[in-house]
Amino acid sequence: MFSFFSSPLKDLEPNNMKAEDQKKSTSLGKNIVCHLQCMLFHKNIPEKANPEETQLWSQSLDKLLESKYGMATFHAFLKSEFSDENIEFWLTCEDYKKIKSSFKMNSKAKKIYEQYIQAEAPKEINIDHQTRELIKRNVKSPTTFCFDEAQKIVYGLMERDSYPRFLRSDVYKTLLESANESVKG
Repeated sequence: MFSFFSSPLKDLEPNNMKAEDQKKSTSLGKNIVCHLQCMLFHKNIPEKANPEETQLWSQSLDKLLESKYGMATFHAFLKSEFSDENIEFWLTCEDYKKIKSSFKMNSKAKKIYEQYIQAEAPKEINIDHQTRELIKRNVKSPTTFCFDEAQKIVYGLMERDSYPRFLRSDVYKTLLESANESVKG
């Protein structure tokens, strides 16, 4: 008698499934690292972070964002989670603060508002209504500090939510392993 289930069911055992998931997870992490290295090759960022630097990233979000490679890695991670608007807004605000010309500041403030702040913006960030209204008023006569409150909120969201997920991610774990292996090898 012929049976569809005549082959061994080893693949369905919990230990094999766990090992298979782990292999897929590690492979995914390595693929992301490879993709990230290819992306970084075209920028002026080192191809690999050294182990000390990679370890520092786990100390605070500030340490992660101070590192060009860390910033790029975190950005790629957020992009993979479809939440890169937060880091992009934060970086845009950092650049905005460097503007000296009032004409450029005016123009850039409007673009930031349209891109990230206004309701239904293409990359709308998650801020409360009061902050949104405050920025709407501030953009009419922009200053260096008109996005500070929203930037603090977004930083807090990343610090409490995205950053801990990043530290638990296969991307970060794979980078740590890779950095440590390069020291041993």
